[in-house]
Amino acid sequence: MRYTTAHWGIYEVEETRKGPRLLPFREDQDASPIGLHQLAPELMALRVKRPAVRKSWLERGPGAAPEKRGREPFVEVSWEEAARLVARDIARVRQAHGNEAIFGGSYGWASAGRFHHAQSQIHRFLNCAGGYVAHRDSYSLAAARVLMPHIVAPMDTLMKDHTCWKVLAEECELFVAFGGVPAKNAQIAAGGVGRHQVRAGLRAMAGNGVEFVNVSPIAGNLETGGPVEWIRIRPNGDTAMLLALAFEVHRAGRHDLDFLNRCCVGWDTFEAYLTGATDGIPKTPDWAEPLCQVPAQTIRGLAAKVMTKRTMINIAWALQRADHGEQPFWATVTLAAMLGQIGLPGGGFGLGYGAENTMGSPHARLSGPSLPQGRNAVSKFIPVARIADMLLNPGAPFHYNGGDYTYPDIRLIYWAGGNPFHHHQDLSRLDIAWRKPETIVVHEQFWTPAAKRADIVLPVTTTMEREDISYATLEGMLVASRPVIPPAGEALDDYEIFRRIAAELGCEEAFTEGRTGDEWQRHLYDIMRQSWSASGVELPDFAAFREIGKIDLAAHDVDRVMLADFRADPEAHPLRTPSGKIEIFSQTIAGFDIADCPGHAVWIEPREWQGSEGVARYPLHLISDQPERRLHSQLDPSPHSRAGKIGGREPVIMHPSDAAARGLAEGATVELFNDRGRCLAGLRISGEVMPGVVRLSTGGGTISTMPPGRSGTATPMC
Repeated sequence: MRYTTAHWGIYEVEETRKGPRLLPFREDQDASPIGLHQLAPELMALRVKRPAVRKSWLERGPGAAPEKRGREPFVEVSWEEAARLVARDIARVRQAHGNEAIFGGSYGWASAGRFHHAQSQIHRFLNCAGGYVAHRDSYSLAAARVLMPHIVAPMDTLMKDHTCWKVLAEECELFVAFGGVPAKNAQIAAGGVGRHQVRAGLRAMAGNGVEFVNVSPIAGNLETGGPVEWIRIRPNGDTAMLLALAFEVHRAGRHDLDFLNRCCVGWDTFEAYLTGATDGIPKTPDWAEPLCQVPAQTIRGLAAKVMTKRTMINIAWALQRADHGEQPFWATVTLAAMLGQIGLPGGGFGLGYGAENTMGSPHARLSGPSLPQGRNAVSKFIPVARIADMLLNPGAPFHYNGGDYTYPDIRLIYWAGGNPFHHHQDLSRLDIAWRKPETIVVHEQFWTPAAKRADIVLPVTTTMEREDISYATLEGMLVASRPVIPPAGEALDDYEIFRRIAAELGCEEAFTEGRTGDEWQRHLYDIMRQSWSASGVELPDFAAFREIGKIDLAAHDVDRVMLADFRADPEAHPLRTPSGKIEIFSQTIAGFDIADCPGHAVWIEPREWQGSEGVARYPLHLISDQPERRLHSQLDPSPHSRAGKIGGREPVIMHPSDAAARGLAEGATVELFNDRGRCLAGLRISGEVMPGVVRLSTGGGTISTMPPGRSGTATPMC
C-alpha cells in the first residue's frame, strides 16, 4: 500500500485508469474528507507553474513601484535567472544594511513532512546566509505561549501532557468547556494526524455518563452524541465568569488549601483580590452577571457542580486571541488549582482539547526527525503578529515578555510556507505595510494573496509531489509519504530551491553538507532510529521503512494524566517556573510592571466588545472560527469546500431574532463591515449562535469594495 500524508491525516493512494486518487486511511474511523480533494482540478488550475518576477521590479530593480504589488503582471523567468536574482538581492541587502534587514517569514503549515518542512528549510538557508530577523510565538497561541511558562509550563510541554481521552472517559464526571471542543478543528495536527480521536473520545465520555457544560456564544462546537448544557456567554466575558466560579468555591470553603499550599505559590495575594480585600469589589456571581451576561444563579449552579464532581475545565485557544487574552487562561488554571484536582485522573484543566487532534492522545512522546537549522547570527526578532508594526515603524521600541526591544528596518522579506494575508489580524494595515520592503520573495504552490503581492515568486511542490517522512509527536504513526503525481510545471521542492540560491551565494556546502534531499532523509531517519531505540522502540532500516509504508506505535500507548508526577511529589518533579510550582501569583510578571497585566488573573474590560462605548454603530459581535471544510484558507477552491458555500460565498450564521430585525432571509447575500474592512457572505439563520453574535469562519471570505449599504444585494450587518 502506498501512503501520502497531510495535516488532515494519512491517505491511501489508489491507481485508476484516470490516474491516482486518494482514499481515506482505513485504520482511521473518523478520517477527514478535506484531504481527499488535494488532487482536484480546481486546485491544479491555480498552481504557480514557473518562476515569476513582478514587472516593475524586473525592469527597474528592488524598491520599484511597491504600490503596484498585487496590481501588476508577472514576467516568467528561468530557474537560473530566478536563483541569480534572489541571491544577488540577498547579497545587496547584506552588504548595504546587514542581515538585520532580512525578515524570514514562515508559519509551518506548508507540509506535514518533516524534511520538506518549509519553516525548517528557510531558517537553515538564511542562517547559512548570515542570519535573519525571526518571529516568536504563533498567531494561534501568542498570549498563552508567553504566559504559561511563567505560571505552569511551556505550551508545547502542556500540549503533550494532556490527560488522554481514555482516562477522561473512565474518571471524569464533569467536563466544563469554555469555548467548546470543536471536532472540526481537531481534523488537523502540525505533523499530520495518525487517527482522529476527538469525536470518539467525547462519545466515550458521554457513554460513561460524563456531564458536559459548554460555556460559549456558540452551541454547535461541542457534540458528544448525548446531552450538553449550553450556557450562553457574552464574547470576552469568560474571565469574569471564571472569577465568579472561583469566588463561589472560596465562599463555600471548598478550595483545597492543602493543594494550594503544597503545589502553588501566591494564593494569599489572589485571595485578597477575589474577595475584594484589595479593590473593594468581591468577584461574586452578581458582579459577573452584567459582564458575562450569564445569570448569577446559573453561575452558582455550575459552581455547586464543580465543587462536588471530578471536574475537567477546558479552555479554547480562541479565548486568548483577544484583548487581555492571557487572563482567561490564568483564571482557568487558578480555578482548577482551587478545586485541587490538577494531576488527578479526569480532573484539572485542559488548554485546547479539540484545537488539534494531539490533545488527549495516549501515544508515546517520541521526537520525530528534524532538519538542523544551525545558529542565527541575528538576535533581533518580533512577536509573530507584529509584522505590520515592524514594517511601518522601523526603529520604534516595543515591550515583550518583560524586555524592551526595537523594530528592525526590513529591506527584504523572504517567505516560505504560509500566507500572512490569511494569518494577520488587520489585513488593510498589512497591505499598506507590505509596500515598505524593497524586495519580497515568496515560495508558493498557489497564487495566494501573498504570492500576488510578492516581487519574486518561486514555484514549490506540494506534499503530493515529493517523498518525505511524516510524523507528529503523539500521533502514533510514522509514515513514508510517497509522491502521488509529478511536480506541476517547473515546481521544485524548497530544499532544491535553496540549494540553487545557496550555490549562487557561495554557501551551498554549508547548506547541504554534501547531501541530496534523499540522503538527508536517510540521515535524519537513522538519527531518529538510534534515539527511539534508546527509548525501547525499534525501527527497521530506512529502505525497509519505505517498503513497509507505515509503522504503528500504538503498542507504546500510556494512560496519560497531566501533571500527575508533579502533584504526587512537587519537590521531586518541580515545574520549570521560578518557584517550581504553579504560580497563582507570579512575582516575575508583577515585576514587568505592565498596567493591564498584574501578577495574577484579573478582570479587565476589553477595549472593544459588544455594547461598549465607541462601537455602538456596530451592534453585532463577529466570531471568526476555524472552518470545517479546509485548514485556514488551504484548499478553499476544492469541491469539498465549495459545497459548503451559500451562493458561492462563505456562510455567516446569525440568530433568527437578529435576522428578523434586519429583514433578512436564509440564503441572502449580506455584507459584514466595520472600520477595518468588509466582506460578503451567504446568510444562514440558526439558533446555534446567541443573539447579537454572528459567526463567519476564516479563510473563505469574499472582499467587497462597495461602500456600506450601497448594493441591493448587500445589507449592512456589523
